[in-house]
Amino acid sequence: MKYTPTVGEILQAKGVSRRGFLKYCATTASLLALPPSMIPRIAAAIENARRPSVIWLSFQECTGCTESLTRSESPTVEGLIFDAISLDYHHTLQAASGDQAEAARHAAMEENYGSYLVLVDGSIPMGNPGFSTIAGISNHDMLMETVAGAAAVVSIGSCAAFGGIPAARPNPTGAVAVRDLVKDKPVVNIPGCPPIAMVMTAVLTQFLTFGELPKLDKHGRPVAFFGTTIHDRCYRRPFYEQGKFAETFDDEGAKAGWCLYKLGCRGPTTYNACATVKWNIGTSFPIQSGHPCLGCSEPDFWDKGGFYQPLSTGHFGSGAKLAGAAAAGVALGAVAAAAGRKRQSKYTKEA
Repeated sequence: MKYTPTVGEILQAKGVSRRGFLKYCATTASLLALPPSMIPRIAAAIENARRPSVIWLSFQECTGCTESLTRSESPTVEGLIFDAISLDYHHTLQAASGDQAEAARHAAMEENYGSYLVLVDGSIPMGNPGFSTIAGISNHDMLMETVAGAAAVVSIGSCAAFGGIPAARPNPTGAVAVRDLVKDKPVVNIPGCPPIAMVMTAVLTQFLTFGELPKLDKHGRPVAFFGTTIHDRCYRRPFYEQGKFAETFDDEGAKAGWCLYKLGCRGPTTYNACATVKWNIGTSFPIQSGHPCLGCSEPDFWDKGGFYQPLSTGHFGSGAKLAGAAAAGVALGAVAAAAGRKRQSKYTKEA
């Protein structure tokens, strides 16, 4: 019988130091809101795991989710964790094609029945099965066939989680999300356009460690990453509280890093870890780069009005109190600006 190396042996062979590995485990425990006492358990579980089988299905998507996972400045431990699983089927990354690729998918399903994970990116067209097919198989039929023997399903990106851009009005393909079709398996949504790579690998790590998926919110998202709004953790929030808002993308307020609320930032209504985990190995996120949040990890984000229009009370729903606070902040900013103009006028006259 062929020996299958453990994930720990694979990481060691790739040159990952013990210190770097434990740092990754500590970071993962922190992100998943687990106590420090769980770090050794996470480390032991990952080290001893033997390449869990993963089948990645890509449907109506742009490949951005795969790019998010694979495109980084340098190899990361979380990337190596993903390398260490048995990625048995992935349209973009696999070397096989045609009949050989489909044979690999079926072999993975049969050999790992009941234990493999299915990762899906892209929405599923229901208006006409012929809108999107792979190897002559409709996206719907391939999804339902593949998840039949899966332990769980992970929807990668907003298209798989909520329908995304393909499902935006008028939704010509009749696009739906994975959870609209899969009812008899645990389904985790990791939305974002694209999602953060660390969130993807943390979910896989929890599954490796505990054999179960993380606690989810009402939209099926991991609470550890989608439990608070971007606004709650945004470094620009003090300016929001002071009523200091950028009016345009190149005014003095924008240059000073003031709040982007007036430019349409959806951070107050968007639940994601962008402000804390960030992108490109923790380098930055859209708001830090000077662009308002588009709310891409929320259901139907594409149809919720103009991206560069300030959120109204109606957009806040149960968060209307926050909208009131924003209005108060805008008013406060106006008062401060008026006072500044009055002082400037006084000084000009005296001069």
